[in-house]
Amino acid sequence: MSIRISQIDKTYGATRALEPIDLDIRDGELIGLLGPSGSGKTTLLRIVAGLEQADGGTIHFGEREVTQVHVRERRIGFVFQHYALFRHMSVFENVAFGLRALPRRQRPSNSDIRTRVMQLLEMVRLSAFAERFPAQLSGGQQQRVALARALALKPDVLLLDEPFGALDAKVRQELRRWLRHLHEELGFTSLFVTHDQEEALELSDRVVVMSNGRVEQIATPDTLYREPANRFVFEFLGEVNRLEGDVANGRLTCGNASVSVPGVEPGRRELLLRPHEVHLAEHAIPAAHLPITVAAIVPVGAEVRLELEADWLEEPWLASVSHAEFERLGITRGRRLFALPSRLHGFDAAGAQNVALPVG
Repeated sequence: MSIRISQIDKTYGATRALEPIDLDIRDGELIGLLGPSGSGKTTLLRIVAGLEQADGGTIHFGEREVTQVHVRERRIGFVFQHYALFRHMSVFENVAFGLRALPRRQRPSNSDIRTRVMQLLEMVRLSAFAERFPAQLSGGQQQRVALARALALKPDVLLLDEPFGALDAKVRQELRRWLRHLHEELGFTSLFVTHDQEEALELSDRVVVMSNGRVEQIATPDTLYREPANRFVFEFLGEVNRLEGDVANGRLTCGNASVSVPGVEPGRRELLLRPHEVHLAEHAIPAAHLPITVAAIVPVGAEVRLELEADWLEEPWLASVSHAEFERLGITRGRRLFALPSRLHGFDAAGAQNVALPVG
């Protein structure tokens, strides 16, 4: 089921929660709404669900306009952050609840309800827990029950509000992979809210980045990370190193450090780069003379995270290097090396990217 959001806006008193927003979601897409607190992402999700009314604009599910349709008639499944399970009901009865609550003429028979519920519990790998109560389950298991309950009525659209926010990091990662697999298997259209950049980039077909009630960019995770539309998107999606100095004759200088920046306008400039765009070497190169000292070393999975300090830096840089590079350079705390940026990003006064140049 496709979703078309046209010029949806919302104001609470004197606060503009949503600027007019347009968003087209294709049938079967998994879309992440990503942004900081107060960006408007949850408000937009609740308007799509019918839990809030927009001040203007329209919403279509396929060819059907649902702008004024009651939440009960929208055929949506909704999964909340804190599960919202009925504590006095078994897992089976929680999943069956929506089916049993249907009007008599639409309600399946008891045998059909049992078949449907057990199919869903098998799908979420909880068929052995059907007679347990929510308090007897882990957080991850409770969230899977909540998802099975949301799918019981075969909704046209699945909406999830910070679905993994109450879980610890390891369980969140496992559930993200599981949800992505389930989505690909069933092909339902999903819209989920998160403030976790990693979660949005891992799960989504496309990500909608929001701030202050506006859509900053809509793109695939790869495009979003590599080609941010503006400074907000660049800084929000991951860690950022800053390089500030004076540009003259195509070279930026700050203290005893300098780097070639062809095409950058003369004057005081700030350029940005990500940790993976910082390489290290024992010697400077003509394009970059950036002496640094390794201040901290943190192995993280397949990478080694380094904190780099220098007199010409206002705040330390972070660098991500492979274990092979780490060993080749014999990196130790206090080691003096040279940073070699592979890419630098510059933004104009309005925040739009105006330079993304390779170095070296």
